[in-house]
Amino acid sequence: MNHPFLPWIAAAIFALAVLHTFSTKYFEHLAHSHPRHAGIWHLLGEVEVVFGLWAMVLAIAMFALAGKVHTLEYLDSRNFTEPLFVFAIMVVAGTRPILQVCGGLVQQIARRAPLPTAMVNYFLLLSVVPLLGSFITEPAAMTLAALMLRDSVFSARVSERLKYATLGVLFVNISIGGTLTSFAAPPVLMVATTWQWDLKFMLLNFGWKAAIAVFVNAFFVTLLMRRELFALGEPAVARMTVPPIMVAIHLAFLLGIVLFAHHPVVFMGLLLFFIGYAGAYAAHKDRLILREALLVAFFLAGLVVLGGQQSWWLQPLLMGLSADAVFYGATVLTAITDNAALTYLASLVPGLSDEFKVAIVAGAVTGGGLTVIANAPNPAGVAILKGKFDEGVVSAGKLLLAAIPPTIVAAMAFRLL
Repeated sequence: MNHPFLPWIAAAIFALAVLHTFSTKYFEHLAHSHPRHAGIWHLLGEVEVVFGLWAMVLAIAMFALAGKVHTLEYLDSRNFTEPLFVFAIMVVAGTRPILQVCGGLVQQIARRAPLPTAMVNYFLLLSVVPLLGSFITEPAAMTLAALMLRDSVFSARVSERLKYATLGVLFVNISIGGTLTSFAAPPVLMVATTWQWDLKFMLLNFGWKAAIAVFVNAFFVTLLMRRELFALGEPAVARMTVPPIMVAIHLAFLLGIVLFAHHPVVFMGLLLFFIGYAGAYAAHKDRLILREALLVAFFLAGLVVLGGQQSWWLQPLLMGLSADAVFYGATVLTAITDNAALTYLASLVPGLSDEFKVAIVAGAVTGGGLTVIANAPNPAGVAILKGKFDEGVVSAGKLLLAAIPPTIVAAMAFRLL
């Protein structure tokens, strides 16, 4: 941009957006206490709206300071494939046939364990499903885990303590659980081709460590919440009410979107075809989560626009650290930026050591559960589960506190093992 103050203005707007994400509960409280203007307060209290709203403010500032040509050039240079993909995968993964298949498999495993089914079911949703994200992508794993938790654990009368502990572990485990492969976790995807990281490299340097941390986190939160989980009793048996052929078609759509995750022309075409197909067989469908998916895509698109103007301070900050320091620096910075943005900036720097590359990616995925904006799938989880929290809002402060213990476990796995 050709205006000397614009980078500073962009950084200030980004800081306000981050502050706004920590203030959504306050705006929802205003909506209840001041019903005359409840609509605007509800809008400001929607965490998925935050970054899209502030991205619009940034665009207006850019139009005013840099002019139409430079602003449109910048916006056209942004890559919106990830927001579009998250939108598509959420809509398909959140359908009844997909949920019934996954829920049935989880329950079959849980019923064979010599422990209360509700506890085993909870443990599997926080461990196996996040690791499944290495194959079906993290946004799909987040959608499945959040929907199944919403309809089982969160649908009962459980404490806010359990809800936030669950959300903290889910976010951290999703973030690190996608590192068994090189195509499922956004921060890994940003660097895998440039740094020539293949499946073997990921398994040796990330995968097995992440798997240990995922199971440890799920085990300890299950142990900590065992009394409440035991009180839930036996979950209802999941019954297949959808014909097998329809399940197969849904899985084919899901697989197609995953396989063409980097080609929005293809996966958006598949999504539009799927929406038409779903309308033709509405008797075997619940409501498609189009609204939730659109809000998440709006959030991520806003983050893409805002984040693109932060490289002038983020990149020098990261590159000035040692390999050890960059791990912890990336973990902390991820809380206020998108972890994929951090690793992308690192991929632009030539001559980095292998130790530095591993450290920055490990730090980025470790901190991916600390806030809603830390990892691309997190807004999807919030959109699905927030209705089960007090006043329909997930407190950013409470989420941060809940995510710190599992983040420490992940950090220990990546640095000590």
